[in-house]
Amino acid sequence: MGPDDGIRGQAAGGAPATQLLGRRSERATLDRVLTGLRGGESRALVVLGEAGVGKTALLDHLANSATDLRVLRAVGVQSEMELLFAALHQLCAPILGRLHRIPEPQQQALATIFGLAPGPAPDRFIVGLGVLSLISDLAGEKPVLVIVDDAQWLDTATAQTLGFVARRLGAEAAGLVFGAREARVELHDLPELTVTGLADHDARALLGSSVEFLLDAPIRDRIVAETGGNPLALLELPRGLTATQLAAGFGLAGGAGLPVRIEQSFLRQTEALPAQTQRLLLVAAAEPEGDPVVVHRAADLLGLAADFLEVSSLLTVGERVTFRHPLVRSALYGAASATERQAIHLALADATNATADPDRRAWHLAAAATGPDEEVALALERSADRAQARGGFAAAAACLQRAVALTVDPARRTQRALAGAYASLRAGAFPTASMLLATAEAGQLDDLGRARIDLIRAEAAFSQQRGRDAAGLLLRAAQTLEPLDPRLARDTYLDAWSAALFAGRLARTVGLREVSRAARATAMPEGAPQSSDLLLDGLAMLFVEGRQDAVPLLEQAAAAFSGPEISNEEALRWGWLGTVAAATTWDFEGCFATAGRQVEAARAAGALAVLVVGVNVLEQVAAFAGDFTEATALRAEADAVREATGTHVAPYGALVLTAFRGNEDEAFQLIDETIAGATAEGQGTAVRYAQWAKAIILNALGRHDEALLLARLASEDTPELWLSAWALSELIEAATRTGHSGEAAAALTRLQEGTRYSDKPWALAVEARGRALVQADDDDADAAYVEAIELLTSTRLRPDLARTRLLYGEWLRRKGRRTEARSELRSAYDLFTAIGMDAFADRARRELQATGETVRKQAATPATVEALTPQEQQIALLVRDGLSNAEVGTRLFISPRTVEWHLRKIFDKLSITSRRQLRDLPFLNGYETAIR
Repeated sequence: MGPDDGIRGQAAGGAPATQLLGRRSERATLDRVLTGLRGGESRALVVLGEAGVGKTALLDHLANSATDLRVLRAVGVQSEMELLFAALHQLCAPILGRLHRIPEPQQQALATIFGLAPGPAPDRFIVGLGVLSLISDLAGEKPVLVIVDDAQWLDTATAQTLGFVARRLGAEAAGLVFGAREARVELHDLPELTVTGLADHDARALLGSSVEFLLDAPIRDRIVAETGGNPLALLELPRGLTATQLAAGFGLAGGAGLPVRIEQSFLRQTEALPAQTQRLLLVAAAEPEGDPVVVHRAADLLGLAADFLEVSSLLTVGERVTFRHPLVRSALYGAASATERQAIHLALADATNATADPDRRAWHLAAAATGPDEEVALALERSADRAQARGGFAAAAACLQRAVALTVDPARRTQRALAGAYASLRAGAFPTASMLLATAEAGQLDDLGRARIDLIRAEAAFSQQRGRDAAGLLLRAAQTLEPLDPRLARDTYLDAWSAALFAGRLARTVGLREVSRAARATAMPEGAPQSSDLLLDGLAMLFVEGRQDAVPLLEQAAAAFSGPEISNEEALRWGWLGTVAAATTWDFEGCFATAGRQVEAARAAGALAVLVVGVNVLEQVAAFAGDFTEATALRAEADAVREATGTHVAPYGALVLTAFRGNEDEAFQLIDETIAGATAEGQGTAVRYAQWAKAIILNALGRHDEALLLARLASEDTPELWLSAWALSELIEAATRTGHSGEAAAALTRLQEGTRYSDKPWALAVEARGRALVQADDDDADAAYVEAIELLTSTRLRPDLARTRLLYGEWLRRKGRRTEARSELRSAYDLFTAIGMDAFADRARRELQATGETVRKQAATPATVEALTPQEQQIALLVRDGLSNAEVGTRLFISPRTVEWHLRKIFDKLSITSRRQLRDLPFLNGYETAIR
């Protein structure tokens, strides 16, 4: 810090006649924010520092320097932290008149959370996208600066929303600047500016300006040292102290932390005020919105004259009642007795409109309660219901937690504790969920209540880590629920099966076999079977009765989940398991339709946690079809959702795509990272996926010894399922190439067990190809290769077709049939090249050269999809399909303005000038899907 980095004559909160001086480096950082906004660029910044260090003064300076910008401001309030979207409403209220200018789903989401219209609870990321669209729309007229002070006290929903917006700003001339005492997880990865205390010489100067007499140098230096150069402390601590106290240092004695000592200095300033004025200050401190009308009403009810002129040095009254510093509010509230606070909150409750703001009134009533009060508890319970309807599970949990404390009846107390635990689980507040579950357990529980406790604990374990233990906990919950609620039990068994599938071989005690045996022993609930019942029974049968019995039921389940009759609820919850049924029965079209149906439902519902899984599955489908353009675009969407939500899902789709592409460096890094992460988390299926993917690349590179080791590992896991069969295909190829003919034959026998009961072309072709590899010295191999190629030609499985032609061409060359070999190898090479399977294309090229044919690597076309980034590819495809910029932005969690910015870059790279021309580009019009 340089000699000008000081604050003179200003407390951090801004008294009326103050001026920011110095802080040169900090001001330069803030000025760069404004420069970027004026240049049409987006900016985000978190200003960090302890209480009183000058953050607010710097944010005021930023606002005062932005008179040519549209400035929106909000302040976090400690007592509002449990109120859903409290600070966001404060921020967005001035611009809600623009709601009609943003996409309809976003309009509905914001209208719902702000209480402007009824509606179901919106996904919180759709809310974030709506706020992003509002700010982007505003920025179309002039640059927008959003300033949020005291971000450490933002309610969780607002913090998540604004963190989302800050990370998704793209081409907008919009910026978000936060002031906070410490970093919040919701604002992670944003640029930070740390504000520290003043340099000693500036601190001494500021201290000198706040006292009217000369301090002895040792006392002055002690004060500077103890405050750490904190400007607010230097200005406020001397207030109310006599010259003797200050000169001798007595007034600063004590070991309290700096914020506490600053609060004490504020309290000293109120001691000389009349008792009624002090009480009036407490009323203002207890009213979190700073609504002067409510404060005046409460004052009248308490018999106080609402005249703030006497205390104008501590607060100002305008559209809001604003304290000079948040520590003034916390000092006043913390110093009041419990009895006094209860009386104040009761008056505020009576002053709050019960119809217009029932939730805030309920909160005041709860704070006023002196003991159990069923009426207040019921009001809090209703507030929780309203919060959950708006997607505010954190607010609902807070209301229910307080309601539990106010409930007399043991049964209702237990019921509310269970509801609060569930809301806490949905909000990700796992410690609170555990505490409320303990409260419920201590109360009066029937068998169903105890079963629900087990279920919530199991779901919490699965939500936190999809690893080793979740399946066992869910299985126990399902078994407990079975005699009490058969439908809920069946659903829980299916969730337990999902958890066991994630864990795979890394499951600690309970795996797929144990869950399957327990599920097969359950009775079917009354009424017609649901699609989920077919799915559960079919999956469980694989591990109990065997494939022959299971396949017909799995085929019915796959058909149900891919058909139009499936409910959105079932598609969202278990759609990805529907693709498991389809893949296990070799039904590629079923995989395609089911994955597309789930993604469609998740997009429509804004169910992003489901979407990130569904898009991963759909990316695999596109890769198996050889449409790497679609797969890459879906990967970009999966990355966008994962980044937006923080959801951790192993990159299954990316593993398949990179394996087929065969870029060794890119693929091996992804594979090794996946194996390390999934092993640590107990996700065994992800480990096996990665091993299978690596075996594919190693076979493509001709490193068959290494491929054999990995294919063995991948094929050993859950042979009843699809992944083992895929790995067996790699194992057969690697074993035959390395002279392990006995192992290849045994693998073929195992593969035939997996294909025997399916009549799908995919199953028949993979079996025929495996037979041809194992019977390489027999004349039957020729017919088997031809059979596999004919079967695959009728499907969309282009990579499998190209690989089969490659293997057939290699076999023909070794048999000395060079002319026929060239034809098959040329077909394989051309198809590999068209798809983008580079490693396999190189292998085919080498084989062609071995036949005596000269082959040159195909040069890349300048205007191809490869010139675009994955996100640009996704945007190009969506625009090609007729989506508007707003619709594309909704899909990718960016604003329409950012879509337009990317589109200009796309046009430049592809040498086109209009959206219509995208439809005429051949590399964007290959394999057509119903993905969109």
